[in-house]
Amino acid sequence: MSQKEIEESLTLLQKDWDVDPVIRDFMLGKITQVSDYAVKVKNVVFHVPYLIAEKKYILWTCFWPDCHNCCDRQGRLPLTSDDLITIGKGLKYKNTSDFIKNETLTATYTEPGPSGQMTTMTTVNLKRKTDETESDDGTHISCRFLDDKGGCSMHPDRPGVCYLYPFASWLENEKGLARVHATYQFTGDCPGFYLADNLDKMKEELQAYSKTIYDYNMASNRTNREGFSSVSFS
Repeated sequence: MSQKEIEESLTLLQKDWDVDPVIRDFMLGKITQVSDYAVKVKNVVFHVPYLIAEKKYILWTCFWPDCHNCCDRQGRLPLTSDDLITIGKGLKYKNTSDFIKNETLTATYTEPGPSGQMTTMTTVNLKRKTDETESDDGTHISCRFLDDKGGCSMHPDRPGVCYLYPFASWLENEKGLARVHATYQFTGDCPGFYLADNLDKMKEELQAYSKTIYDYNMASNRTNREGFSSVSFS
């Protein structure tokens, strides 16, 4: 996302939530003295920003059910092959092919990777609204499965990518072995970020998310092998 898009998201967020001005400046690229603090939890290496001048870590917690911004301003819902089966059955489709035809869109998009390279991905995405078209891909849309109480009407069978938020994850080759890495998505839509002196307050979240993130990456790899998605680097 561009800084302009993040600023627009933060402005909307601040209508309902207090946002720490230091975190706002960080998201807008105004704080440059930042180090990457890597901590390994089970099978995932988490990369947590540490603000050098402030001597603070940026941590996160979820304010659900008071907040459902991640569902109300959804940008894209790529599905794994596991999702195609599970969600298709939940929507009463007998055949996965019919579910794909009626409820999904295939999109190709390019994003910067964690090492600076450009990553081009083709994914099968769940339609966030029934009349969604390819031109809507990547834009903010309120998910059609968000109920009137701010909950997900398909939970717990929602897309695997929904369980990741606000983390993004990727694989790196480490001495011939695949290592899963994760860091935050700073889109300006989530009020859950805060400053802390250490990681103690987030230990439980990191423990829980390590399994979620690892399992999702394994599912994504299977999806690529099965031909439902593809990834290339340049």
